[in-house]
Amino acid sequence: MVFSERGRVQRVAEIFEILDAEYPVARPHLNFRNDFQLLVATILAAQCTDEMVNKVTPELFRLYPDPKTLSAAEPHVLETIIRSTGFYRNKARSLLKMAGALLEQFDGRLPRSVGQLVQLPGVGRKTANVVAGNCYGIPAIIVDTHFKRVIGRLGLSDESNPDKIEVAVRELIPEQRWTRFSMLVNEHGRRVCMARKPLCPSCALAELCPFPQ
Repeated sequence: MVFSERGRVQRVAEIFEILDAEYPVARPHLNFRNDFQLLVATILAAQCTDEMVNKVTPELFRLYPDPKTLSAAEPHVLETIIRSTGFYRNKARSLLKMAGALLEQFDGRLPRSVGQLVQLPGVGRKTANVVAGNCYGIPAIIVDTHFKRVIGRLGLSDESNPDKIEVAVRELIPEQRWTRFSMLVNEHGRRVCMARKPLCPSCALAELCPFPQ
């Protein structure tokens, strides 16, 4: 079920207030100290749990703390470190190309716009929005698997394409709330609105959600 535009705007405002009270500290579950680390960790998190990524990044960041050192990494060493995150050969290639592009195009510093971030190898809109929203304070709708699932169940969008979901949700909430709303919905998807066996009876959004029906 997808509600009218006016109905969705009103419901999103209510949803925001409820989730804001439920999760006062909603933030990325990936461990990072700077924008480069969050970029790398988010690339590794593709089709992998944040918990697993957090197990490999301490050693990864110890050996390769910046784009220069990462771009010079031996592929087989890098693959060994990140192997447990899955698809490690592809991810290693993406990390090496991304680090090289940062050096060649941006003097080793991450660009501060989503448009430029997505030009980097291995960086899609979700990854770029994660960095922009959480490191640079740029309003960003972050469409990960949790966000996509919860937004669909709440009847806020019937799109399946993440880019189209991003565009649709942007129209429903003030720009200054985009990043916070993304973090809140992500947290709710992790804790309550899980893919399997969502906790509908105890959900704070139960009265606003058509999913149980």
